Amino acid sequence: MVVLATMPKYEVYKESGVEWLGDIPSHWKVCPLRYIAKVQTGNTPSKNIDSYYSTNAEGLPWIKPDELNEFQKLFSSKEKLTEKGVKEARVIPKDSVLVCCIGTIGKIGVSGCSLSTNQQINSITFSDKVISSFAKYLIFSSSIEHEKRANGNVVKILNADSQKSIQFVIPGKTEQTNIANFLDKKTAQIDEAITIKQKQIELLKERKQILIQKAVTQGLDPNVPMRDSGVDWIGEIPEHWDLLKLKHLFKEVNKRTKTGEEILFSLRMVQGLVPHDSVSDKTISNSSLIDYKIVERGQLVMNRMRAAIGIFGVAKNYGLVSPDYAVFNIKVTVNADYFLRLFKTSLMGTQFRLNSKGLGTGSSGFMRLYTESFGDIKIPFPSVDEQIEINNYIESQSQSIDDVINLQNTQIEKLKEYKTTLINSAVTGKVKVPNIN
Repeated sequence: MVVLATMPKYEVYKESGVEWLGDIPSHWKVCPLRYIAKVQTGNTPSKNIDSYYSTNAEGLPWIKPDELNEFQKLFSSKEKLTEKGVKEARVIPKDSVLVCCIGTIGKIGVSGCSLSTNQQINSITFSDKVISSFAKYLIFSSSIEHEKRANGNVVKILNADSQKSIQFVIPGKTEQTNIANFLDKKTAQIDEAITIKQKQIELLKERKQILIQKAVTQGLDPNVPMRDSGVDWIGEIPEHWDLLKLKHLFKEVNKRTKTGEEILFSLRMVQGLVPHDSVSDKTISNSSLIDYKIVERGQLVMNRMRAAIGIFGVAKNYGLVSPDYAVFNIKVTVNADYFLRLFKTSLMGTQFRLNSKGLGTGSSGFMRLYTESFGDIKIPFPSVDEQIEINNYIESQSQSIDDVINLQNTQIEKLKEYKTTLINSAVTGKVKVPNIN
C-alpha cells in the first residue's frame, strides 16, 4: 500500500484561493463546476401515465439513491421506465456522475449507459475538458463541499445552483488520465482488502452462531451420553436433559397502565429492551400510552411479529411496552440470558416462524407468534446450573469473537479513510502520482 508521506510532490505550488483546495500545482487551473459540466436534477414522469414503471428490459433504467454505489457503473435498476415514461424523463448520458442531493448528500454513482433518475439525484455531465475516468474522482473528492452547501433542518437539500458553484482544480488531460489510472488500480486494491475483511467478519459471525446453537442444544461436554429427543428438529440431546414445552417455563401476564406515565420501552435485536426516546425522536403523550402493557424487572418480552428473527428481551426496569408485545413471567428454574440466546438461534427462529399465524411470510408479512403456539413448542432443558455454565461459556467465547470482529471493522474503517485521503490528495495535487502503464 502506498504511504502518502513518501509520495513525491509537484515542484511548484500556488495558492488556489479556495479553502478546501489549499495550495495546488502551479500549472493547474481552478474553475467552478458550471464551467466544465452540465448539472441537471432528475425527475419522475407524471402519475397520469399508466404503468410508467416496468421490468421491460428495453425500458430506460430509473435510478434511485439507494442504488448509487460509488465508482461502480450503473447499467440497470430495480425499476425501468416504459416507452411512455421515457418521453417525459430527463435522459442522462453515459459516463455522467450521479450525486445524491437530498438526504445522503454527496453519495455518488456513475452511469454506465443512458438512464434517468429521480429528484433526489443530480447528474453531472462533463465537457471535453474533463475525461470521464477522472470525473468520478473529482466529484468524490468534493463530498464535504457538497455537504457544506446543503440546507434544510429536517432533510438536507443541495440544489443544482449551489452545486454548480463548487470550485474544482483541473489538471491537463494527460495528468487526468494518469491520476485516474493510478486511482483505479489503488482503489481496486483497497476495495479487495475491504471485501476480504468483510467476508472474514461474516465467517466469524457464522462461527459464533454455530457455537451458540451447539451449546444451547447439546451442552458443553462432547463425551456426555446422548438420547433421541423424539422431536425431529431437535434431534439428540444430552441424556440427563429434560424436554419441556415453553408454556411450562413462561407464563403470559397482561397488566395494563391506567395513566401512561411509566417509561416506554422498545425492543431491539441486539440491545433488547431500551427506552423508546433513546431510539426515536417521536414524542408520545401519556394519554396515548394508556392501556399499554406494564413490564416488570426480570420479565421476558417478545415481539410477536418478529419472534422469528429473535426479537426478545428481558426487562431490567419497570415500564411499558407495546400492547402487541407478549410479556411473560419466568420460572425460577430458568436462566433468562440462556433462553435469550436459545431464542435467537436460527433453529428456534425456524420453529417460531412455522408456528406463527397470519398473512405474509416471515418478518416481512403480518405473521404473529401467539402465546398458545409459543407455549406448545418443545425445547431441550438442562438444569439451571448448567444453563448458567453454558451461558457463561457462550459469553466468554462470544466476546473473543466479537473482539476480532471489532478489530476487522476498525481496519475496514481505516482502509476507507485511507482510500478517501488518497483520492483527495491525488485529485487536488497534494501528491504527484507515478505513471501507470
